[in-house]
Amino acid sequence: MQNYILTKRQKGVRIQIVNAYKMALCSDELISRRNMMELLNRKKTGKVERPVKVLQFGEGNFLRAFVDYMIDIANEQGKFNGDIVLVKPIEFGSLDRFHDQECQYTVQLRGIVDGEPKRINRIVTSVADAVDAYGEYQKYADYAKLDSLRYIVSNTTEAGIVYDDTDRLEMEPPKSYPGKLTKFLYERYKHFNGAMDKGLVMLPVELIDDNGIHLKECVEKLAVLWNLEDGFKTWLDEACVFTSTLVDRIVTGYPRDEAEELCKEFGYQDNLIVTGEPFALWVIESAKDISKEFPLPDAGLPVIFTDNQKPYKQRKVRILNGAHTSFVLASYLCGNDIVLESMQDELIFNFMKATIFDEVIPTLTLPKQDLIDFAEAVITRFNNPYVKHALLSISLNSVSKWRARCMPSFLEYIKNEGKLPTHLTFSLAALMAFYTGTKIRDKALIGHRDGTEYQILDDAAVLEFFAANSSKDAAEYTHAVLSNEHFWGEDLTKLAGVEEAVTGYMEDIRALGMRAAMEKTFNA
Repeated sequence: MQNYILTKRQKGVRIQIVNAYKMALCSDELISRRNMMELLNRKKTGKVERPVKVLQFGEGNFLRAFVDYMIDIANEQGKFNGDIVLVKPIEFGSLDRFHDQECQYTVQLRGIVDGEPKRINRIVTSVADAVDAYGEYQKYADYAKLDSLRYIVSNTTEAGIVYDDTDRLEMEPPKSYPGKLTKFLYERYKHFNGAMDKGLVMLPVELIDDNGIHLKECVEKLAVLWNLEDGFKTWLDEACVFTSTLVDRIVTGYPRDEAEELCKEFGYQDNLIVTGEPFALWVIESAKDISKEFPLPDAGLPVIFTDNQKPYKQRKVRILNGAHTSFVLASYLCGNDIVLESMQDELIFNFMKATIFDEVIPTLTLPKQDLIDFAEAVITRFNNPYVKHALLSISLNSVSKWRARCMPSFLEYIKNEGKLPTHLTFSLAALMAFYTGTKIRDKALIGHRDGTEYQILDDAAVLEFFAANSSKDAAEYTHAVLSNEHFWGEDLTKLAGVEEAVTGYMEDIRALGMRAAMEKTFNA
């Protein structure tokens, strides 16, 4: 009998094989346990069949945790009685997960509710089907002939609402979202012989200003390009409604690291879980009143119908986005890394609160109590323990953000009060301090915090400007930044007292550090 002596390397390989085998067994055991857990389906949810009223272009996390979530609540309360069909509007990707679960899924909202951290679970049952506009074109196109259909929802990203003159009517489907929509509407128009009661309501939620106006313009251009009859153009104007919307909810998506534990908690397997914050706002601007037929507010949902969404847009941009932009750079240089840390930092919290309530709200036009309520909701959102919002990610393109979000409040305050808003003025100096660096590497300006490098991301021309100017003394640097009309649309040095104030803040920040400079300025 031959003796086999294993070398050290062979023993190592053997151990690896044995360990791999053990891991495989464990993995198989885990998979088996998962398989034993029933996949979420219609039988488990007890789904009620309703007429399909909504066709939704986009099956992503935001729509499912926002629009579909709201419709599901309205259905439950007997206010809507309509199902949703999801359309995959792009060629790549798969709908298998939706079909496996018969379009049933769980939304978990996480955040501060009534002063306490809470998780709220809801199984959404109002999605009837999911269809591939490319792989199942005829099935998708047939929905144009559905008598019960009334609403088109879309979230095709900011780049989705574009006019593409290469789209053709004979394509199945056209490439762009407006192309798909135009053909879909035209097929419906033909099928119902231009019946005025068969028009559709468009509810785009893409994050662009006046999204409904832009969408209609694209549809009208395509109707001309395709030489569609005048009757169709009239039908678009008179039978269809193109709303413009403003939406607000942080949706964090599929909780990959927690999914297994959550499914154990739920008692079923769900591969479509979507998480988000409790706060939500949906402002729908429409020339025609659709509030009676789309009565989501009657179900207690945060939906506002208006003929002018601009005050609500202004409120969001100036309070929510403006607060972010005004405090995050100072907070980062004070040593914080996420928004939640900033809210736990008394100095930063007080700075943020004073900015909003003392300097921003007085410049806005909505009723004061509405503004206060919104601001308090914003602070609650900033304190969400389940959202780890990195300050550096918010800092992207801070120059243009400051101009869009903070400067209107800054200028309006000066106009109304005849003096500088101290906190907003300081935030300009904080921006300049954050954008201090002389080296550009990997398309980023390199800044330093406590001896550690960080990346400043912005347009190349912006970064080159700061690389060339941020090493100057405080007065020269301040003058260069504030007089740059490309940044601000005007020369800010011409505003009385601004240059002197910002220069003084910059000198303090450089001499004392950000935290000590803020403590000195705000007597903290």
